[in-house]
Amino acid sequence: MNYFLTYTVFVLILSVLMGISTWKLFKKMGHSPLFAFIPFYNYFIILKETKHPKWWAILSYLPIVGPIMMSVFHIYLMKKFGKTLFQNQLLTVILPFIYMATVNYSKDAEVEDENANDLFATEEEKETKKKDTFIGSITFAVVFATIIHVFVTQPFGIPTGSMERTLLVGDFLFVNKWSYGYRLPMRPVAIPFLQGTIMDTGQKGNPKDDPKSYVDGIKLPYTRIFQFNKPQKNDVVVFNYPQDSVHTAIDRKDPYVKRCVAVAGDTFEMRAGRLFVNGKPETVLGDQEVQHRYVVNTGSQLDIPALYKIYGFLPVVEQPAPMGSGYVYIFQGLTDKIAKEIKAIPQVVDMKEDITPRGEAAVYYKDQAKTKIDTTQSIFPVNKPWNQDWYGPLKIPKKGDVVTLNQETLSEYRWIISEYEHNSLENKNGKIFVNGKETTQYTIKQDYYMMIGDNRDASLDARFFGFVPEENIVGKPMFTWMSIEGAFKDSSSSYQAEGWRFRWDRMFKATNTGEANKTSYWWIAAMILILFFGWEYFVKLFRKKNTEE
Repeated sequence: MNYFLTYTVFVLILSVLMGISTWKLFKKMGHSPLFAFIPFYNYFIILKETKHPKWWAILSYLPIVGPIMMSVFHIYLMKKFGKTLFQNQLLTVILPFIYMATVNYSKDAEVEDENANDLFATEEEKETKKKDTFIGSITFAVVFATIIHVFVTQPFGIPTGSMERTLLVGDFLFVNKWSYGYRLPMRPVAIPFLQGTIMDTGQKGNPKDDPKSYVDGIKLPYTRIFQFNKPQKNDVVVFNYPQDSVHTAIDRKDPYVKRCVAVAGDTFEMRAGRLFVNGKPETVLGDQEVQHRYVVNTGSQLDIPALYKIYGFLPVVEQPAPMGSGYVYIFQGLTDKIAKEIKAIPQVVDMKEDITPRGEAAVYYKDQAKTKIDTTQSIFPVNKPWNQDWYGPLKIPKKGDVVTLNQETLSEYRWIISEYEHNSLENKNGKIFVNGKETTQYTIKQDYYMMIGDNRDASLDARFFGFVPEENIVGKPMFTWMSIEGAFKDSSSSYQAEGWRFRWDRMFKATNTGEANKTSYWWIAAMILILFFGWEYFVKLFRKKNTEE
């Protein structure tokens, strides 16, 4: 309810500004000045007077799309009163209500007779009109794509190997935003298609200083509608990275894709690199392959490019042996079958699975022995002697749970209380204060999930950044619409494949069925293309017939 109340206030403010800056223009067009203040109807009249489709008015206040459409409608109105120069249009877009007000309150603003202008138009004016028509077509193509991107489905690329071999580096997915209910946009004024920032200013600069793709000052609260399902165990889920400190807007944080291995109320655990939920070993689906990290010692150098061609994904770090001759290779993401085949290579002296010892911290200070955790990057929570192979048991918080707060448990619930559920939190003199009140308990306000990569030894996941709140959930990947080997560089490997190639066998296949042989959606893609080009052909034919008549 807070979302819609806030949204209504924004709409009313914009409508008042619209009315104040255009009411005289509405009067000169033969309408009541009060109509300039009525949301949606004011733009309906503008479209009617400028001979554009009147149903476009419903787009005028939609999040993200609305500001684009408003600018277009404002330009139409200014053209109606003879403001057709480029500088007029630029001022209309940059300072809409200020510029329109100057026209509104000027004495010489009069409605232009478009029919007379068309009758006596010069070749230059006709050419300008053609350009305007072309720009209008491009604008509405962008608007249509934005509507799909914001309200239906969003494209997503896989840049890392954390989900190998289920999702490959270079897979491009379409994410269904309605899988777990639709999360309404929280930053309604934004540049279409950009996630968080417009550009990266460089590694030396502070990422927080990069120009944002959205207006952070205009915000709406988190709300999800039509939520008939919640993430289930084994779902592949796209979510916004919870501990992204660059962006305060939840829906503008970096998108991640992992498998939901434990839901609210479950207990998660890793034992020697094997995953357990509620004390039981994980269920491995048909499209998953159990993978592990191995250390391989060889007498001579391996032909890594040849192995890469055979096995595809093969993150590997190569270094000379510290003592004597030979080489040491650290492989990540090897299945039992591939590990057995690599072990059989003649140059291999020995090979063993690399499991971090129990009780050894996950990340350490570079200049100290392996005794102290680096609290800026280590395992979650930071006060536990866990690592990625020996982890937990950890209970996943559930909405309504009453948890105990003390100096031991605070690390586990700190982000939930202060960041995810938006309370003030203080820890002073051994006492904990939530919203200014001393307490030893806290009631969880939403469900949380454990999101882990299928390639467990090469995945930055919930073992490091902690629980994923329900409000961060974007949706479920539907299908892979394109797959390009070599599209992204893998920082975990010292070897990179040269060039790139299409993986035709992966295109338009479902991504979230759990089956080894996934359904192909080629026929849907072909049908969409036929309908698109067929519709365009018949529209052109219809327009040509009307022109001839």
